[in-house]
Amino acid sequence: MLISSYNQKALGDVLIIYVAPDADEQAVETKGAFTRIFNPENDQTLGYNVDAVSKILGPLDVNGQVWLTEAQVDQLNAGLTAAGFKPDLEADLESKFIVGYVETTEPHPDSNHMLVTKTRVADGKTLQIVSGSPNMQADIKVVVAEIGAMMPNGQIIWPGKLRGVESDGMISSGRELQIPNAPDRPGALILPDDYEVGQPFDFDKAQTLFS
Repeated sequence: MLISSYNQKALGDVLIIYVAPDADEQAVETKGAFTRIFNPENDQTLGYNVDAVSKILGPLDVNGQVWLTEAQVDQLNAGLTAAGFKPDLEADLESKFIVGYVETTEPHPDSNHMLVTKTRVADGKTLQIVSGSPNMQADIKVVVAEIGAMMPNGQIIWPGKLRGVESDGMISSGRELQIPNAPDRPGALILPDDYEVGQPFDFDKAQTLFS
């Protein structure tokens, strides 16, 4: 998994890279332009900060998530090697926003407003996702932010538990996806029938959903 973001105005010419969820304890090590963030208990890499990244990748005309190509990841790995780090980055180009179908819902055992859904995101792949959306029900098409998704507000979706129940992703609202004119209230975005389950969510097509 590889998630990266860039905001030159706020952080300068620094690329932020995430490869694993935050750990309770973290340590850092800097070599050259690379700062490695890792879990000191097991030495697992959590991410990197890459200073002066434009010297490695060229100018990045992005404010937010950066979808690194395989060639760009190769350049970063070459930089890691030169700095004395293990070149452990792997390109991840698959969309993490998928059209899903809510097959079933069950009451959450420790909440009176959450539901535990079984949501299909591809043939043979169904996720357990806990949802607090007031309009959640079975037999609807929704947008699933899968593990590794970066929401438009910068939130990253990791595996987690909601009141003790595992949840592997998030069923998103139009507001959370920052779709123009989406209702400013809680509630899953229920998609029309012409959206195909298992396909990447088409943000361009969705621009007119609320027009």
